[in-house]
Amino acid sequence: MPVSPHSGPTLPLDAASLLRLAAQSMFDTFAQTAMGMMVVDRAHRIVWISEGYKRFLPALGHADERDFVGRRVEEVVPNTLMAQVIETGQPILVDLLTNQAGTFLVSRLPLRDAGGQVIGAMGMVLLDHPETTMQPLIGKFSRLQRDLDNARQQLAEHLTRERRPKHSIASFIGASTAAMEVKRQARRVAQTDSTVLLLGETGTGKELLAHAIHAASARAAKPFVGVNIAAVPDTLLEAEFFGVAPGAYTGADRKGRDGKFKLAHGGTLFLDEIGDMPLPLQAKLLRVLQEQEVEPLGSNQVQHVDVRVIAATSRDLAAMVRAGTFRADLYYRLNVLPIRVPPLRERLADLESLADALADDIARRSGMPHKSLAVDALELLARQPWPGNIRELRNVLEQASLMTDDLVLGARHFAAVLGTPDAVSAPLPAAPAEPAASAAAPRVAGVKSLPQAVAELEAQAIREALQATGGNKLAASRLLGISRATLYEKLAS
Repeated sequence: MPVSPHSGPTLPLDAASLLRLAAQSMFDTFAQTAMGMMVVDRAHRIVWISEGYKRFLPALGHADERDFVGRRVEEVVPNTLMAQVIETGQPILVDLLTNQAGTFLVSRLPLRDAGGQVIGAMGMVLLDHPETTMQPLIGKFSRLQRDLDNARQQLAEHLTRERRPKHSIASFIGASTAAMEVKRQARRVAQTDSTVLLLGETGTGKELLAHAIHAASARAAKPFVGVNIAAVPDTLLEAEFFGVAPGAYTGADRKGRDGKFKLAHGGTLFLDEIGDMPLPLQAKLLRVLQEQEVEPLGSNQVQHVDVRVIAATSRDLAAMVRAGTFRADLYYRLNVLPIRVPPLRERLADLESLADALADDIARRSGMPHKSLAVDALELLARQPWPGNIRELRNVLEQASLMTDDLVLGARHFAAVLGTPDAVSAPLPAAPAEPAASAAAPRVAGVKSLPQAVAELEAQAIREALQATGGNKLAASRLLGISRATLYEKLAS
């Protein structure tokens, strides 16, 4: 298909021809090497697909390309952003696309005529199932991103600690399909100012995600204010949200008090457990969301507020609307950009990385060495139902870590915490028996056998090396002059 270069200085015929040939050659190379490729016109209609792209058609619900080519791209490819590229003229070089055909790493480029006007767009499928093939790279990038975000947080001293975003999107640990989709949606909604509704069971990380969305948004330098509606008595909620005017009632502060909306001005207000808000206050909250104005208790003056709202709930708001316990108009106002945060049981592929990150945090807070998990421990944890999700997982890890000096936690360490029958019945390894004293060499009181003394010195050296390296086993093994495999064997023995 013809491809025209951008306008520029007039070129000799041979140079112009060479440029056109180069553009055609690049197009052909993309079509042959990409897993799939399509071209759409200015009206968003698909005008061409590559041979490789045809293999995705059945999963998208189309028998052949005649049923596909000629249709508007947004009608046949769910979640595509090709229309955005055409309208803005801005490329999206790397992005994750998820629909019924799977999860793909894609690139989208605008196509322009000789005058520089956008005439369509080209989309390429670079990789399918990136959550599997790129998991090592994603994990490494996530760790680097966490380190970078931690450094940025330390430098952001101009924000008060209680108003500073505490987490980034990289803090949402996991490379499973479910976790990657949550992070993709979080990055997308962070670029807007619309209301976000986080839906998920307790302990799934909704508050962390709210912090992350704020940190990735244009409001990141402004306050992040959170309020747990379930933790505030109904009689105090109105004052908590809208503030109190000076001398509004007997005993009120003479200087008045700012509400959460005023404190969050310019930033983000996180409303946790929005499903617990009483009906009378729901109407007032709706008005604030619509008008961006608050009226403090005891005042007739309206104050303008510029606040982005992120709400979260573990309850079924749609069912509450049907039952008449939650206002339908408020629900529609909140449910603009919903994100479902999956429970831990739906992303057990992330269990090991979650446990490792939680163990790091537990070690840092407790001042104890980092403790890793043996394979049998991970297998035992993967069999649990986790009704409390990640919050429950942290509690279990912390209990098991604090109840032993062992640096590797096995299934037996979690027996008392989980109350798991198979783990409880597993006998603890017997302590190494001391060699029997021979008749020829009677044991002298207070004198240890040589193997016992060597074992104790070895254990002490390992503990000191791990403490000196902050639990880093590779660094500890180098410090001890042994291989990492040998260190793991000694830790497990």
